[in-house]
Amino acid sequence: MSLKQRRKLAAAPERKFLKLDLGCGPHPREGFEGVDSRNFGQPWQCDLATTPWRLTRFATMKGQSEAYPVSGVEPLGDGSVEEVHCSHFLEHLTGPQRIHFVNELHRVLVPGGKCMVVTPHWASNRAYGDLTHQWPPVSEMWFYYLNAEWRAANAPHNDFYRCDFEATWGYALHPELTQRNQEYQMHALSFWKEAAQDIIATLTKKIVIKH
Repeated sequence: MSLKQRRKLAAAPERKFLKLDLGCGPHPREGFEGVDSRNFGQPWQCDLATTPWRLTRFATMKGQSEAYPVSGVEPLGDGSVEEVHCSHFLEHLTGPQRIHFVNELHRVLVPGGKCMVVTPHWASNRAYGDLTHQWPPVSEMWFYYLNAEWRAANAPHNDFYRCDFEATWGYALHPELTQRNQEYQMHALSFWKEAAQDIIATLTKKIVIKH
């Protein structure tokens, strides 16, 4: 790299990446900018069930209590988001919409970017009480489909996904189980309804190393 190129790189402003709480409702996670399809007073409004994601910024005008749009529709750029939080939103999407959601999530995240997803566990009545939840409820098996290598080996017919995530997950346990030992908890998670209240998953966009 020439001296001129190094000076130009050093002078370039540092790129700012977003941290978004998708489907946040009226209470965005601290440290994240809220995004929802309805205007709850959060900074951004976006129909997350359709792609590509396009944001409209809202703000409260002086002397007003209601938030109003203060920008036009802004497409969310490739690799523009470093971290996402998404709690109790995904279960409101249909199956095809969930596929589009994870594809779009993969597009907007930086390589190595993470998304925490929280959904009701499929074996808890929390998954079924709200009739705006869509069928099927989210299960652990679904997260395997978000990995391109796993799909190639196990579901080569499924070409709807374009994402490639590493996924890990755990559970929010029923309060009656929190004081039990790990062996007891694992048995309950494997065989008992209501043992797990929520699935808490972390999706990490895989970093592609070019040789």
